[in-house]
Amino acid sequence: MSERHFAVSAVGADRPGIVAGVTGALVELGCNLEDTSMTVLRGRFAMVLIVAGPERLEAASVESTLRPVAGELGLAVWVHDVDELEPSAVEGESWAVSVHGADHPGIVHEVAAVLAESGVNIVDLSTRVLSGEQPVYVMILEVILPPGSDPPALEERLALLSTRIGVACSMHPSGADIL
Repeated sequence: MSERHFAVSAVGADRPGIVAGVTGALVELGCNLEDTSMTVLRGRFAMVLIVAGPERLEAASVESTLRPVAGELGLAVWVHDVDELEPSAVEGESWAVSVHGADHPGIVHEVAAVLAESGVNIVDLSTRVLSGEQPVYVMILEVILPPGSDPPALEERLALLSTRIGVACSMHPSGADIL
């Protein structure tokens, strides 16, 4: 049986029932969730889903089926066709990078720029500002180091960046996590 794939994104104020409502509408269409990411950011729930559906299904049909649920739950929803579904073409070793320090603009950009200059692919990135007497910015990245990379050299570049922007950076090989 052939399938079509769609990227479904939804954002709205966090509340119980969002996941059940959206996934219920998708099940009614005969869809299966393949890859998902869902989180709450400052009281806003955000989800991005890669969904497999029957070959005859169109993105407009998925969106119109989700519209009543989205309206009921106060969500903005987007549905897009995913032409070719392929695993990431980026090869290499999986590493974790953590960053923490005083919150200020530019931290994500500065770290991402150093990683990009080294050919490192960011596959997951999460940030939080931890409140306290002085807020602390925390960023955790899952990255793929390209074959032939020099991890100690990258650690050195991150250490120089850390000093320049006033944060602490560390990296280590990722373990064999479940996801």
